[in-house]
Amino acid sequence: MRSVKEYNSPHSTTADITGHDLFREEVIRGLQSHPKYLSSKYFYDKRGDELFQQIMECPEYYLTDCELDIFSNQTHELAHIITAQAVAPFDLIELGAGDGTKSKYLLQELLHQKADFTYLPIDISGNVLTQLESNLSDLTNLKMKSLQGDYLDMLGEAAAMSSHRKVVLFLGANIGNMNRLEAQLFCESVHRILQPGDQLLIGFDLKKNPQTILDAYNDHAGITRDFNLNLLERINRELEADFDLTQFTHYPMYDPETGACKSYLVSTVQQTVTMGDHSFRFNEGEWIFMEISQKYSIKNIQTLAAQSGFVIERNLTDQKNWFVDSIWKVI
Repeated sequence: MRSVKEYNSPHSTTADITGHDLFREEVIRGLQSHPKYLSSKYFYDKRGDELFQQIMECPEYYLTDCELDIFSNQTHELAHIITAQAVAPFDLIELGAGDGTKSKYLLQELLHQKADFTYLPIDISGNVLTQLESNLSDLTNLKMKSLQGDYLDMLGEAAAMSSHRKVVLFLGANIGNMNRLEAQLFCESVHRILQPGDQLLIGFDLKKNPQTILDAYNDHAGITRDFNLNLLERINRELEADFDLTQFTHYPMYDPETGACKSYLVSTVQQTVTMGDHSFRFNEGEWIFMEISQKYSIKNIQTLAAQSGFVIERNLTDQKNWFVDSIWKVI
């Protein structure tokens, strides 16, 4: 879920006035809305990156292991699907690249097969991209250029870098950080950037036992809680707000009928939070919507691909059939 928990805008820095202003504007807009919300794309400051790495190591958070199962045990098939249609050079573009743990298996296999490709990882977090470059430093023959920023903006830049065929990776159930309509609009936008014959490999977390899903977003160690609360801490630090984190509690829920798993922060008292010239009143029990992690059925995936202008070439599942990496082609 990177979210993912795995989704995006560049980190703000002292020199990045535009990014800082956008962060402020979107926070104000969200906290003035009814109901209140914050964009999960801002989870990923340095501390947020660290917490998400810890989430992926939680025993309850099955998603990473499921997709790693696919990439470690079906690597040859993945590489074959990507390279089967042409021997010409191609660009391998990864949206929300993270630390590259899963994609490294594919990169190694492609290099082993002497495929001619350039790897273009995209992530919101410059910190994560630095870690990624370090993690891949032993792949001495890898041609690589990192791009920091918003998925679609950077995908457009990456697509314009060459006339080579594009293979886009969107792993980790990142698509789940959008509701169903947003996911369709996103996939349609990706389709518009790509050309016929280009491919999109997209990871989906499948519907399963509701308790299994809920536990993944409510780990016993409280790391997911801290991950959500860290966004309030970031707002305090970067936007000079005065959130009292002890007066908010983490509340996750999962609806097995719709497949929507959502996280909220709930105010435990009546309070007013200030941020510069703005103030935001919270009633006791009032919530901030933080993120969604949408779960899919195979039929849902087939519908999304067709509505977005893609055809499904193959669905690869883990041994538990809890997760699927679906390979789509532009038609």
